[in-house]
Amino acid sequence: MMTTNRKIAVVFHSAHGHTEHIAQQVAHGAHSVDGTHAQLIEAARLTPEPGLLTGFDGLVWGSPTYLGGVSGVFKSFMDATGGLWRRQELRGRLAAGFTVSSLPAGDKQSTLLSMFVFSMQHGMVWVGNPILPEQHGGTPYDEAANRLGSWSGLMAQAGHASAPDAFAPGDVKTAHLFGQNFARKVHGFAPHSRFSETACKAAA
Repeated sequence: MMTTNRKIAVVFHSAHGHTEHIAQQVAHGAHSVDGTHAQLIEAARLTPEPGLLTGFDGLVWGSPTYLGGVSGVFKSFMDATGGLWRRQELRGRLAAGFTVSSLPAGDKQSTLLSMFVFSMQHGMVWVGNPILPEQHGGTPYDEAANRLGSWSGLMAQAGHASAPDAFAPGDVKTAHLFGQNFARKVHGFAPHSRFSETACKAAA
């Protein structure tokens, strides 16, 4: 039984509401794990105050895929964390990512890879997507968890100009399970195991 409180931030940008809807499902999934507080934060809010990230044990990034990468708003947030990078203030925290596009592929993998590299540069530990595609077990495709078959992070698809919540049930399920898995990993990861410059020098 998990009794220690852990704080997770789901940091996202959403132009038309689709990515925000998935962010909400990820947060709900994380919050369903005992002792977890999951907070939704828009990336634009953090751009002038990136230091707020240091108050969380785990960070989940979310952006739509635009032209094979994160949105401009999300990239501006990433760039604003330069000071945190120089001081390595996020080192040792867990990180994960998700993205939404209007096509089944849509080059979403490029977006997740940019989030991965961003997290690695900050010295964070990446958590992928361990959910097996349920359609292989006979679940109808639209209802299947991880129906898009992504292992590096969470992928979801929403039709162009569709309503913000117009996702296949499987994508919503995946987002909830993804949040649950991330929260459990945060609970199982000792927060005091974060590396520091002093510890690295001592190890050398």
